[in-house]
Amino acid sequence: MTVQKQATFDRRRFIIGTAAVGALLPFGSLAQAQGLNIGSLLGSASDGALDKLSVPGAFYGDKDVRIGLPFVGNSGGLLGSILGAGQKLGILDGLIKSVNNAAGLAAGEAKPIFRNAINDISFNDVPGIVKTGDGGTQYLRSSANDDLHSKLKPLIDTALGDLGAYRQLDSLSQQHSFVRKVGLSRDGMSTTVTDQGLDGIFNYMSKEERSLRANPLDTVGKVFKGLF
Repeated sequence: MTVQKQATFDRRRFIIGTAAVGALLPFGSLAQAQGLNIGSLLGSASDGALDKLSVPGAFYGDKDVRIGLPFVGNSGGLLGSILGAGQKLGILDGLIKSVNNAAGLAAGEAKPIFRNAINDISFNDVPGIVKTGDGGTQYLRSSANDDLHSKLKPLIDTALGDLGAYRQLDSLSQQHSFVRKVGLSRDGMSTTVTDQGLDGIFNYMSKEERSLRANPLDTVGKVFKGLF
């Protein structure tokens, strides 16, 4: 073996050995030792969450993240009762499915938004992030929620239009007085779908992050891929 080949071999062996040892350490130690691939970890978590939620029917099919209209299940009193009855009659079913599909469509376009927010995390943020199993997700939610909301909302708005949810709302308002009485507007619907859609994304991202932390060797393997 030539001197150059031996040097290359030793370098690769050192990198693999160091990372393998790091993988056996608590996640916080691995994170701090590597200058932490927090960006890589959260990028993978957000991509995984968005990929799953962009599958047609994903939002609607999961009761934990299913999006409801702002007055369904969230309003009390007479109005809530009237609109709840409207839902039971199936009058709102088509619209509710449409807004969930719109959230999924927007999720499929949202990766750059989340990646940009993740890139703003600094090394100084790491100690707080590594304390809990979904610390990165929680940190991102507290530090970038408003910015993510403002950038996700136009995607939601476009998807609601493309999938005909706004036309459905207009039609229902003309046909049923109880829909008119709540004063639900296009902008109001867009806002509530964005609110609930973002909740769903963070819900899934938390699960993805916890899964990645529980399998550090998989995470290390992804790091290796770019080294050779």
